[in-house]
Amino acid sequence: MVKKITFFLILFLSIGVSAIEPGDKVENFRLLDHKGGSHELFYYDDQKALVFLVQGNGCPFARNAAPRFQELRDIYSDKEVEFFMLNSNLQDDRLSIREEAKEYGYDLNILIDETQIIGESLELSRTGEVFIVNPKNWSVAYIGAIDDRLTYENQKKEASEHFLKDAIDDLLAGEVVAVPRTESLGCLINFPNKYNKKSISYSQQVAPILLENCAVCHRKGGVGPWAMTDYNMVKGFSLMMREVIRTKRMPPWHADPFIGQFSNDRSLNNEEIKTLVHWIEAGAPKGEGADPLLGTAISQSEWANEEELGPPDYVINIPATDIPATGVVDYQYKFVKNTVGKDVWVKAAEVLPGDKAVLHHVITSFGQLETRGPRKGRLKYRERKGLRGYAPGINSNPYPDGGGIFLPADVAFEFQMHYTPVGRATVDETRMGIWVAEEKPKHEIFSMMILNPRIRIPAGVKEHKESATRVVSKDALLYSVLVHAHYRGKKMVVAAYYPNGTTEVLLSVPNYDFNWQTSYDLEEPKFLPAGTTLIQHQWWDNSAQNLANPDPTVEVTWGDQSFEEMLFGAYLMRDLKEEELPAYKTLVTKN
Repeated sequence: MVKKITFFLILFLSIGVSAIEPGDKVENFRLLDHKGGSHELFYYDDQKALVFLVQGNGCPFARNAAPRFQELRDIYSDKEVEFFMLNSNLQDDRLSIREEAKEYGYDLNILIDETQIIGESLELSRTGEVFIVNPKNWSVAYIGAIDDRLTYENQKKEASEHFLKDAIDDLLAGEVVAVPRTESLGCLINFPNKYNKKSISYSQQVAPILLENCAVCHRKGGVGPWAMTDYNMVKGFSLMMREVIRTKRMPPWHADPFIGQFSNDRSLNNEEIKTLVHWIEAGAPKGEGADPLLGTAISQSEWANEEELGPPDYVINIPATDIPATGVVDYQYKFVKNTVGKDVWVKAAEVLPGDKAVLHHVITSFGQLETRGPRKGRLKYRERKGLRGYAPGINSNPYPDGGGIFLPADVAFEFQMHYTPVGRATVDETRMGIWVAEEKPKHEIFSMMILNPRIRIPAGVKEHKESATRVVSKDALLYSVLVHAHYRGKKMVVAAYYPNGTTEVLLSVPNYDFNWQTSYDLEEPKFLPAGTTLIQHQWWDNSAQNLANPDPTVEVTWGDQSFEEMLFGAYLMRDLKEEELPAYKTLVTKN
């Protein structure tokens, strides 16, 4: 009886404090934490409860609540209960949150809602507040205070009411949470864009973002599954757009924004995300003004390089491949004689897929053919070189820095083709375009490979790590990095260990997606002095929580097929000439 009276008193006091209610559904989202890890809410559907503390730098309530919150994390460590902190503060950023966590001993993952769109949708009001999400139905099971120890005026030595613990115990026991709501004390969170959504202009704010970031793929014949032809199409897909933005599935860019700068960055910035999401949440109104999507010509060129370089100088036709509607297609190796007819320097190469729906990737190599032995008819392994390949996300830009690759007349091409049936039989007729330089380029470009064919990924593990290294033998410039795994790939980190003893992380991919094989092009080439060790760390998710996992019950080793795995990286580089070294040697001490 006392518990019920307490509940109704607390409920009365809390009216108007926060708009989210117990029983409300929580939509999926993905956020990075303060250490660079990536977390998707719905990934944790194997847990019995997800518990969040709304954290905010400088808030005494959040700071005082954190030790008890971490104690509860330890109490339920073996009970399938996951604990997080969540920061939606306008004034906090990753660096300041990291400093706060270090100073106050927070050892939980602090999810950073830097755009505030997640905190807005959860209708959070104060830091120091806690809430529980029930993964069985993704509803809020409890929201309010941890206990009754803290008040605005003072704090008791010990709590007499343990609201959060009681709610967790009720949920674990399969019972209805007896007290699903209590008063939320803490520092108010400012959501300045929450109430002005209807003022966003489609013609002046939304459509320009779409044209700049989305329409290049979402066009007729593009990689996107639907074309952004006009306002009506965008409005029809607007709710889906909101979902893929919240879960970071679109735009397809997976590098940690805190590490490195990349010239081909496809991500939306925070203001663009807020503009699109707020406009959609306002009902996606058309408003006044002409539709920019109707009045802007989007390139329909067959080749991506055509506008800059014109049509290719030479086209290599890859033999057609019949793809069945279903089943597994073994890797196809197509060998084509070089028909250019003379030695050339290639300044750009591009693979044009015949059927984008079934062609996952193409790796292009060239060299002399073996004339005997078990590899007869294949390229000589140690002498082979490569041109641009194909996969969703790989660009086909001209080689950087005025560089090129020498292509002899007497070589053969090897095309490794990986196909994935999509439910309909088809014939793939892929081609490769080659643009040649009129004279020898200033620099010769090459790709350095890093791989570990000895990987062994245990069955059922959510996170398994292995690494591979390679030493850079000459002073060189690094232009881009492509890290590769298959369906179980989870995250990657590339670091450079310099001869002077310093270390630098060059790339972090906290949310790897096999569907997008991105080459990350550095905004400025990175100087790698001779003796630098490049190390590629890679993690895999071989558990049932990985929805792309073909079979979580088996140990996985290296293999070509997508149901096998790889630890592989391709590093686009060039060696520095002797006369260039003085300009770069000074950079060694700055690494």
